[in-house]
Amino acid sequence: MNISRVVFSKLAALGLAATPAVADVGTQTTSYTIYGTPGLIAMPTAEVATDSELAFTYSQFGPNASGTLTFQITPRLSGSFRYAKIADFHPVVGDYFDRSFDVRYRVLNESKYFPAMSVGVRDFIGTGIYSSEYIVATKTIGDRLRMTGGLGWGRLGSYEPIGAIGGARPDWDFGKGGTLNLSQWFKGDFAPFAGVSYQVSDKLTVKAEYSSDAYEQEVAAGVMEHKTPFNFAVDYRVSPSIHVNAFYLAGDTIGANLVIRLNPRDPVARSGTEGAPLPVKPRPPRSNAQAWGTEWIADPTNETGIRKAVADALGKEGIKLQSLALGTTRAELKVDNRKFHSQAQAIGRTARVLTHAMPPSVEIFAITLVDNGIPLSKVTMRRSDIERLEHAPASDILNRVAIDEAKPRAVRRSEVVAVEEPFRWSLAPYLSLGYFDPDSPVRGDLGVKLSASYHVAPNFVISGALSKSLLGRADADDYTPSSNLPPVRTQAALYSAEANPGISNLTASWYGRPGKNLYSRVTLGYMESMFGGAAAEVLWKPVDSNLAVGAELAWVKQRDFDQLFGFQDYDVVTGHVSAYYDFNNGFSAQVDAGRYLAGDYGASLSVDRTFANGWKVGAYVTKTNVSAEDFGEGSFDKGIKISLPLEWALGTPTRNASSAVVRSLERDGGARLRTEGRLFDWVDSGHGDALTDRWGKFWR
Repeated sequence: MNISRVVFSKLAALGLAATPAVADVGTQTTSYTIYGTPGLIAMPTAEVATDSELAFTYSQFGPNASGTLTFQITPRLSGSFRYAKIADFHPVVGDYFDRSFDVRYRVLNESKYFPAMSVGVRDFIGTGIYSSEYIVATKTIGDRLRMTGGLGWGRLGSYEPIGAIGGARPDWDFGKGGTLNLSQWFKGDFAPFAGVSYQVSDKLTVKAEYSSDAYEQEVAAGVMEHKTPFNFAVDYRVSPSIHVNAFYLAGDTIGANLVIRLNPRDPVARSGTEGAPLPVKPRPPRSNAQAWGTEWIADPTNETGIRKAVADALGKEGIKLQSLALGTTRAELKVDNRKFHSQAQAIGRTARVLTHAMPPSVEIFAITLVDNGIPLSKVTMRRSDIERLEHAPASDILNRVAIDEAKPRAVRRSEVVAVEEPFRWSLAPYLSLGYFDPDSPVRGDLGVKLSASYHVAPNFVISGALSKSLLGRADADDYTPSSNLPPVRTQAALYSAEANPGISNLTASWYGRPGKNLYSRVTLGYMESMFGGAAAEVLWKPVDSNLAVGAELAWVKQRDFDQLFGFQDYDVVTGHVSAYYDFNNGFSAQVDAGRYLAGDYGASLSVDRTFANGWKVGAYVTKTNVSAEDFGEGSFDKGIKISLPLEWALGTPTRNASSAVVRSLERDGGARLRTEGRLFDWVDSGHGDALTDRWGKFWR
């Protein structure tokens, strides 16, 4: 039996079929190894972290160090990305900085008589320095003691192996890196490992293990000696989200690690700090015929007064009233939510305001969500349901509303009820971080950014930003050619060195609704720090569909390094056809196929897990027709995406989010144009699933 093939097929199938629904898989832990994965000290266990936990681990032992990001993707499946410094790795190279990925799956949950069991692969798509596979079991004894035992291959099979599978472990020619080492999986020598952890108190845990890692590379480099296979550690919980560990490795090396744990399900700040919404105002009894009359509609001043009252009240809530049409029994309005991360919360507050402003005869509220001057969806509800269900769960009112396609016509300036200042600006500090440059593992740029926008019409905006670096700007000497492709991304150091100040972006964007279920965008100008030109995009997205399809085409030219108004000689036609699919279990996927900035052709696959509070964690991979040799180190583009809603962190309502893309190494192949306002993200936020997923805040 080909064990590697069976395990890979099993992991792939389980990963695709996995559901993020909260499940009690048992045998959970807050303990992370020196390699940043759930476990003891250096050895893995069959324990798992809490579902959706995101852990940042930094470890230092001797001159070696590593930082790891681990995400509990589902209750059973976890993945890790590691960046490590290996001291004195080579007599010529010296210190080496390595990037690696891990994945593990809980195969069996613990029961009364049987242990939990997990299977994992470490460093499966890299240089193979940490390459290993393992099968491990963990059993809980009493309330405080856990015992672990397992078998390891690769590095985890290097100390006192007890057998082998398939002969010697095949050599691994990693080339430029970035390729799966499937031929090695569960091959060659395997060795046992074991360990125990004991929880002394709520804060203190002690751990000991018998390690199957001989640390051959570290010993060969002279950075440590392997005197014994036994390792020891203490784990101290500083707070619910911070742990520190001190450990003693191989009878020779002392080290420590810091673990910071976050969970998108658990807000950092207490929510609900915003002002309370208006209470629902009930109508007088129907026996009061005069109050329920419809004569008010005949006096135009009544309608004018109602519009002003609604606009003023919504404005105080951070919601912009775009238009309001009144009938004797129905109110149709368009609103632009500029404050609440949950569109449902904006709808709920709008409905409450309407119960105060509308005459009793108005029974139907039809509220259209608008963004960038474009109608997204229409939510229709009965006023009597709002009055009756104010103190009921939000799900009750959700069952009574209708969410439909909004009429495909952009909001016109003449429709806007209240005059607003079309010009907006802000001056704020910025911090830009770059990661994993071999010469500078973490690079920071601190400065100030002046941003401004002018709305020519609700769906036509001119915007731009001017940045001034104050600290940490790269030097032109930091640039070295790193691929055989046009340098569309790798000249970042030259842009950083010469653009101070520089125009980050300066564009004119027009958004439209060309037809039913269709959305469009045209953008002209300096779209990003390195490219400017013209781009057009169209998106097909029914309001209640899990599937969306889009296309974008752009002609762009490379900007001068000073990021002012000039261009270089390089230009390219780039574009993609995209498909988006929501699996209705918290996971979504996006596929983009087309031509990239360096002229290469290929496709990108992104898989994201999105939480009801707006958190998004995902990964992507891009493969094009560029060879590994032409691409350079890493072979192809891949990375991790994290988007953190500031409302989650601050506890106050805001639609802003902090996003980061952690790439193993940025190169020129597979590089896509970066432009703000792409259609899917903001259109989807006002459609069926995204709207209903956050409906719990309707009454907030």
